[in-house]
Amino acid sequence: MILLVASNKDPASLSIKEQILKNYIFNQTGGEYEGNPTYTADVNEKQVTFITLSKESVQAQDLPGKFPDAKLVVFISRHSSQSAKPTLTVHTPGNFADAELGGLPRCVSVCPALAMQTALKALVHYQEQFGLRNYEVSYEVTHHGPSLSIPTMFVELGSSPEQWGDLVAAEAVAHSAMTAIANFEAPNASCSAALGIGGTHYNQQFTLMALMGAATFGHMIPKYAVSQIDAEMVKQCVERTLEKVPYALLDWKGIKSEDKLGLIAALESAGLPYKKI
Repeated sequence: MILLVASNKDPASLSIKEQILKNYIFNQTGGEYEGNPTYTADVNEKQVTFITLSKESVQAQDLPGKFPDAKLVVFISRHSSQSAKPTLTVHTPGNFADAELGGLPRCVSVCPALAMQTALKALVHYQEQFGLRNYEVSYEVTHHGPSLSIPTMFVELGSSPEQWGDLVAAEAVAHSAMTAIANFEAPNASCSAALGIGGTHYNQQFTLMALMGAATFGHMIPKYAVSQIDAEMVKQCVERTLEKVPYALLDWKGIKSEDKLGLIAALESAGLPYKKI
């Protein structure tokens, strides 16, 4: 079962939810979750359960216990930034340090790297199809809660109330989330992903590499978090990626000089090979 999650505390989430229910055949189950109706659908021979939270998505730490059969969790959500730049983004949740916005301290969710890449490519497709030229498509790095023990991803619409209510952009996010769900499969032994390290919160180099098929990325650690990374966190990022992670890709120019020696020591202690790009 795949769990699709909206939040009635989130205006963008409700816009995306509206587009999903408009464009896909979901049936009400007659049941509720947190007082909100639940829906089900069969999508490419996969059972999808669609729930709406009455709390913020970042606080949904209890989902694995409530839905033990879930193989993938996809949150549809707003993205917020002070820049208010129109964005269509995808990322895995989790915290490299303190849990300042949900989740658990120093705990990342399991990352579905191939599903994220599928969603990223779909966002570009629908950005072009719907003429959303003012929107930027990008990966975001791993950040905020929840920290879940099952593969989890956010597909987001940002970055201000103007965009959260944009139903055309919301439809692009809706289709992209559903594309990731429709194509989700348990990875085979040949599937792999890189741990991405360095650069900004929106790493354009990693995004372009994924769009070109040059690499698939699991967890991504930004420049501002590198100082908090030790061997145990490297191992956790590897172990909590659905696909195997044979190496890290380092955005070398996007890592502070004072953090480079410690990062290399952490990677070597964790036994993870790395490549500088």
